[in-house]
Order: sequence, then structure tokens, then C-alpha cells
Amino acid sequence: MTLFKRVLPAGLLGLCGPLAAADVSVNLEIPDMNVAEYHRPYVAIWVQHKDSKAVTNGAVWYQIDDDGEGEKWLKDMRLWWRRSGRSLEVPIDGVTGATRKPGAYEVDLTHVAEQLEPGEYQLYVEASREVGGRELLNVDFNWPVEKSQTLTAQGETELGKLTVSFNP
Repeated sequence: MTLFKRVLPAGLLGLCGPLAAADVSVNLEIPDMNVAEYHRPYVAIWVQHKDSKAVTNGAVWYQIDDDGEGEKWLKDMRLWWRRSGRSLEVPIDGVTGATRKPGAYEVDLTHVAEQLEPGEYQLYVEASREVGGRELLNVDFNWPVEKSQTLTAQGETELGKLTVSFNP
């Protein structure tokens, strides 16, 4: 199959599997909160088929510690946990990482886009914070993208602005 792909014209490569990827990035804000007891949120970013079948994880931020204590709170990101998390063995190279303090972050999801077949998808971002709340944001998109586009969603508590950018 690989040899066959090499001799096909570039426009036909998608017929043999996932399409050549566009640059896909997520810009995510974690808001600064004025609360008595603040804990950094656990955050999961993933893409799934419109029919709710999990596709792939883009990023999972949680408390990484030597005794694995932080892993037990991953299930607090309830939708991610049901769709994908409970079947994973963390840490996952290139996906998992430490929690982030309040601020703006960019996450490159080109590795996720490389795995997508043509179709309708949803990108989800879920955050959960100890002694805090839980929030879920999502944007719908069609793959492959024909032109550059930017999609946004706005969080209200645990997440700030979410911007997803596609550049073919």
C-alpha cells in the first residue's frame, strides 16, 4: 500500500486512507480565578466522529507524579473518560503532559489531523478542577478543509476562549 501511494498523484492520496494533513492548532485560555483554594485544571482535547465514536486524543494535561496519585482524578473529565480515557494507559508519549497555570496556550493538532478520514467531526476540550467545576467546549468541522478557517467557542468558568485554526 505504501509503494502504491508513492506513485499516485497527490490529489488521489486521500482515496487510499487518511488525507494529507492541514496544519491544525488549538489556542486555549485557562482563566485566572480569584478563589480561596485554586488547583490547576485537568484538560483533555480530542477529536471524535460526529456519531460520537472517539477518534484520537490531542492532549491530556493532568498531575503527573511518581506514585500515580494524579491519574485517579482523570475520570473527573467525565465525557473524555467515557469516550477514551478509561481505555488508555497513561502517560502517552506526545499526548499527556502536566497541568498548566492560568494563561493562553497553543496546541498543535496536526498529528491528529493526519489520522482523519473525510467526514464530519467534533473537536472537544474538557476541563475539570479540584474544588472547582467542570466545563466542556466543542466545535464542529468537516474534514478535509478546503481553505483556511478559524472556529471559536467561549468558556464561562473553567475555560476561556477556544480557537481552532485550520490551514491546508
